[in-house]
Amino acid sequence: MSIRWLASCLVLLALTACNTAPPASAVDRAVLARQVADAERAFAQTMADRDHAAFARFLADDTVFFTGPTPLRGKAAVAAGWKRFYEGPTAPFSWRPEQVEVLDAGTLAMSTGPVLDPAGKPVASFTSVWRLEAPGIWRIVFDKGCNCP
Repeated sequence: MSIRWLASCLVLLALTACNTAPPASAVDRAVLARQVADAERAFAQTMADRDHAAFARFLADDTVFFTGPTPLRGKAAVAAGWKRFYEGPTAPFSWRPEQVEVLDAGTLAMSTGPVLDPAGKPVASFTSVWRLEAPGIWRIVFDKGCNCP
């Protein structure tokens, strides 16, 4: 084995180690999961507050919502499609996260939980995929409801 070959291998190994980000620790995932749960609760609060503009701020520019027979693609389409839910003085439904999971990389998360009618009875469930867009800023990239409470 030549010294040059050994040196090349060591340099390559060092570069590989420097370019490999360690996975998020369990503590980091727990912090991120709390951030996502808080974001989901704040997102749901926009419905209770009847604040459609605040709803739109939680949407990623390239979001996809599975609402109806054809997915709504993009922030503008989703905001327009959901505007009807924000009309009137009373929210037609509410939701809350019950489970949140974050990828080890810490950049994507999924939240899921019940959708409730105005009386608080579970009538459906939801699943949302959130993307970390800046430190502490999570936005929804996918959302799908299920008529299964």
